[in-house]
Amino acid sequence: MRSLIGAVIWKEVREIRRDPVTVSFAIILPLLMLYLFGSALSLDVKDATLAVYDLDKSPASRALIDAFPHSGYFRRVHDIRAETEIAQLLDRGNARLVLVIPPDFSEKLARGQTVGVQTLADGSFPPTAMVVAGYAAAIVQNYNLEQLRKAVSAAGHGAAHLSPIDVDSRVWFNAALKSVNYIVPGLLGVILMAFPPLLTTLAVVREKETGSVQQIFVSPIRPYQFIAGKMIPYAVIAFMEMLMILAAGVWWFQIPFRGSLPLFLGATTLYVFCTVSLGLLISSVTRSQLVAMLLALLATLMPSFLFSGFLFPIFTMPAMLQMYTYLFPARYFIEIVRGIMMKGIGLEMLWPQFLMLVIYTATVFTATTLLFRKKVV
Repeated sequence: MRSLIGAVIWKEVREIRRDPVTVSFAIILPLLMLYLFGSALSLDVKDATLAVYDLDKSPASRALIDAFPHSGYFRRVHDIRAETEIAQLLDRGNARLVLVIPPDFSEKLARGQTVGVQTLADGSFPPTAMVVAGYAAAIVQNYNLEQLRKAVSAAGHGAAHLSPIDVDSRVWFNAALKSVNYIVPGLLGVILMAFPPLLTTLAVVREKETGSVQQIFVSPIRPYQFIAGKMIPYAVIAFMEMLMILAAGVWWFQIPFRGSLPLFLGATTLYVFCTVSLGLLISSVTRSQLVAMLLALLATLMPSFLFSGFLFPIFTMPAMLQMYTYLFPARYFIEIVRGIMMKGIGLEMLWPQFLMLVIYTATVFTATTLLFRKKVV
């Protein structure tokens, strides 16, 4: 009995030794997931970008403005000179919060009258918008307390009932702060990055395992023709998946669609070919379906979930991981989808994301073709 068990154990040890890649994935993947999830998943907001529209330009208004970066939660990035700049900054995502100070700010404070300031938060990420608006209200409240202390010192306890500043907080693009309004558009990027690459990867690797791919090697078909022929059927399937998700989001979840449908479909077509190309690239460097599946999940699903801005804003991540996000196409596609669906913006603001998707798709397709050509040779 023991000898039989020992023989089976020795057999499995030899099998494992023949497949070091799978063992390496089994050891490295949990540690990698621990690091990535621990670093990328964060609900804390630090260095949120702040734009200021100061119509008063007085020492009192500057004191209030300075309180925001001094809190450690905000980073002042822009001073607005015209009201039209507010929409542009929020549309492009260059500011997470806009602080608007009225022209009579210091005058009313000097007279002990209540004065209102306005904060405009980007509601594309409802949890972040709520946190940012809460931070802004707390900072203004602290400023209020300082003004009250000064008033009490100057006029006695009779001034303690004053509330010099009243905050009017507004949220753009998702005023109700519904999570589903930003989760469903993000799911388009995640799902299209998860399943089409996996299907194409397994399809090609299965041919390698059965040996049928050898018929392609001896046929007169060119590498790019073979790659394109593999891409198109799975791209059609992925495109149908996208239409199903979009229909469910708009009619079932009542997700707003404010932008151009042709532009949206064009972006989706480009992204679909990009994701399918990634699957073919993975299949060109693997020979086992198990390894191909693990590599596909590691290279597509995890990055699209963690480093695309799907659930957690990229600006809340460490600086090194923010740079890392530029390596994944899901980041660009989700920015396009949310820009079109939630903000109603067009190509004039989204062209950098479109350009990156074009470059990414062309690069992956070329790399896949070259690797396949080497195998033919």
